[in-house]
Amino acid sequence: MKVGVIGAGTMGSGIAQAFAQTEGYEVCLCDINDEFAANGKNKIAKGFEKRVAKGKMDQAAADSILAKITTGTKEICTDCDLIVEAALEVMDVKKQTFKELQDIVKKDCMFATNTSSLSITEIGAGLDRPVIGMHFFNPAPVMKLIEVIAGENTPDDMVEKIVAISKEIGKTPVEVKEAAGFVVNRILLPMMNEAVGIWHDGMGSTGIKACHRIALMICADRKLRLIAIAVRLVHANHRLHDLIHKFRCETADSNQIVSHLVCLIRKLS
Repeated sequence: MKVGVIGAGTMGSGIAQAFAQTEGYEVCLCDINDEFAANGKNKIAKGFEKRVAKGKMDQAAADSILAKITTGTKEICTDCDLIVEAALEVMDVKKQTFKELQDIVKKDCMFATNTSSLSITEIGAGLDRPVIGMHFFNPAPVMKLIEVIAGENTPDDMVEKIVAISKEIGKTPVEVKEAAGFVVNRILLPMMNEAVGIWHDGMGSTGIKACHRIALMICADRKLRLIAIAVRLVHANHRLHDLIHKFRCETADSNQIVSHLVCLIRKLS
């Protein structure tokens, strides 16, 4: 299967690696220009160099995986069977990306988005084929979980195919319904919000740090520490105005809450 990954940043390059290191998959890693796309592949190569130096990977295996990754702009995706979009977490960017892709790829190519928070239904509105959510977690080559999200127009057989593909690349797919934040972010944000509240109430950063570590051990075997904080904050900015009352922050606006989150993250890092 040939997979086109749109966006060669941290998530996109990680997703490309996750596919390329699986037998039977080839990857087109794309960005807005050739240089950005090549930088994404170079990031994967540098990660392999460190593993080879530590004796955790053979150079031949690294070279084999890298050989399966072709870089360029989205125009190289003409014969891809699946597109996984990992562009900026901005609705207009994602919609325009898919709008342009539908005139490039073949008719039976499936469209998936790696969005962590945006509406799958809205992303797919007006396209000539359905879109599905295929939400990887950072770092994508390591984290096992994939949220598989069906929009209003996503057929059941497409969900089944993406679940099967997720399993083939060694992941644990979880089917979730379309809703703000899906599942993981809806669990994570209240936890982060409560931590901000505890810190703001002066209960002590040392205690927060200890509880934070315990919570991470309970939640996904400490792997939540690896979730990209930047994406979490983008999601917070999108959704906190709807969640303020629910999370008992009636006196604070979303910008204040995001500022508190940034300060807390720095203290806990």
